Amino acid sequence: MNPLTSPLLTDLYQLNMLQAYLEDGKTDVAVFEIFVRKLPPRRSFLMAAGLEQALQFLENLRFSPEEVDWLAGTRRFDKSLLDRLSDFRFTGDVHAMPEGRIFFANEPILRITAPMPQAQLVETRLINLLHFQTLIASKAARIVLAAPSKLLVDFGLRRAHGAEAGLLAARASYIAGFAGTATMLAEHEFGIPICGTMAHSFVEAFDSESAAFESFARSRPQNLTLLIDTYDSEAAARKVVVLAPCLSAMGVKIGAVRLDSGDLIPLARSVRRILDDGGLSHVTIFASGGLDEDSVAEIVHAGAPIDGFGVGTSLTTSSDTPALDCAYKLQEYAGRPRRKRSSGKATWPGRKQVWRSYATSDGRMAGDLLSIDSASHPGEQLIEPIMKDGRRIGPAPTLSEIRARAASELGRLPQPLRELEPGMTYPVQIAEALVTLAAEVDNHLAQSERVQP
Repeated sequence: MNPLTSPLLTDLYQLNMLQAYLEDGKTDVAVFEIFVRKLPPRRSFLMAAGLEQALQFLENLRFSPEEVDWLAGTRRFDKSLLDRLSDFRFTGDVHAMPEGRIFFANEPILRITAPMPQAQLVETRLINLLHFQTLIASKAARIVLAAPSKLLVDFGLRRAHGAEAGLLAARASYIAGFAGTATMLAEHEFGIPICGTMAHSFVEAFDSESAAFESFARSRPQNLTLLIDTYDSEAAARKVVVLAPCLSAMGVKIGAVRLDSGDLIPLARSVRRILDDGGLSHVTIFASGGLDEDSVAEIVHAGAPIDGFGVGTSLTTSSDTPALDCAYKLQEYAGRPRRKRSSGKATWPGRKQVWRSYATSDGRMAGDLLSIDSASHPGEQLIEPIMKDGRRIGPAPTLSEIRARAASELGRLPQPLRELEPGMTYPVQIAEALVTLAAEVDNHLAQSERVQP
């Protein structure tokens, strides 16, 4: 049993509700939507990601005989439920925002339409998959905006919260515009370019820094990057200048040096002078070490001669905003709109669509309208049909196509949202039709409560 694909990777209350639904005969069609209730203080927009893994989960959802036997052994569930689980399949419909789309609070990024037992069971894993990649893609997008035209590489696997998180963070950051990752499995699974240099331990294993550089260059001559901050970065840069002609005679060209510590702005300027004076103007400078969008933006704004950045911990943990207020809520059951009304967590009922308008002057995003999906409004519709009766409607987009969509979306962000400052807002209107529907649902609920014994 693969723990990451097992249907047991869920919350107990999902199976508790399944049994109760079946016993009560509540198997009519339900509509659930995933959305973020409110944006975190330092996020003026979010980027949708993780849909491909969510669809794979729905397509392959099965209970193996071993899993059903284990559930039987717990003695928590009736035989009627266990028999249903043995041939459980997802046969519903999916509507969603494509990966790479920019979205905002209360805008659904995925809608499930399926018999209630199916629609309920998939909640936990769908949130798990969509929330994480959306979280990381949104963080990565901020770093991309902070460093336009710079090489950005994901360095975060070792500090990610688990193996799957590290792998999917590489995918999400690549969607948002990173050039590659240090995670090898990401190339195997997704075709993402991988990048890697050397560790300080390699340099320390030799009696001299120059010997370490030469050894590594002989062994790994392609795309050669030398780590120069193990001892003294400026001294190491001078050693690189001395070593370069010897390596060139062997047909080895130094591509870059990497700085992983220190005050990067003045240090990069000093190293750049040493390299240029030594005839190595072609050698680029790559920086890493505790970076995030704020430090990267500071370096870029200072004009430091750094050509690329490796971003690790802050990216794969989204350290400044480690979670989104993400929800999966029932919006319709048995043909009747439903809504939650609790304080601070009230939802808009029914199946919804988002219409986006763009400024005629520059083509940038101008505002969104959230309404019922049967309405007609001007603008681009963001939510698309993806699956019908448990099967995909069309072929999955390639990762390159998703990246291109993300780049286009970032390019159409209004300028205030590109500045990454907290407090920037974007207009999302609630259509009158949706307000009216909510009032009708409330009125129906009030009447129903009055007739209860």
